[in-house]
Amino acid sequence: MQVRDVMTSNPACCTPDTPLPEIAQMMADHDCGCIPVVEDQGSKKPIGMITDRDIALRGVAQGGDVSTMTAGDCMSTPVVTVTPEDSVDDCCRKMEDNQVRRVAVVDNQGGCCGMVAQADVALNTGGQASEVVRGVSQPTDSANNVQGQ
Repeated sequence: MQVRDVMTSNPACCTPDTPLPEIAQMMADHDCGCIPVVEDQGSKKPIGMITDRDIALRGVAQGGDVSTMTAGDCMSTPVVTVTPEDSVDDCCRKMEDNQVRRVAVVDNQGGCCGMVAQADVALNTGGQASEVVRGVSQPTDSANNVQGQ
């Protein structure tokens, strides 16, 4: 099975200067908890990810004025990426190795063309999902490790 078989195509994306309230509305409109942050809407090259958890921990909990903060203020980096042609096994391995719950799918030009989340793996692969959850959820030594993705 390939990534193209389980990914969510054409995800909503934002840029580093997108205000957090707009990102939160995008999450509500698209029923998702993560928005890829892209260099610009033309190239769609992913440079970060912003999750509802990033907003809560890096914005609200830090006492920031989330009404004036942007994606660039809270996003997680680096972005873990896969291609539509990668196997789901390789995708799961990347998620586990990087301890992330979501990865961006990039096309031949490096533009974001999809997303794969743990839920996509769970809905499409059955037993493999528990291994991914276990691998992603292992404690890490670094408090600054990519969190929330």
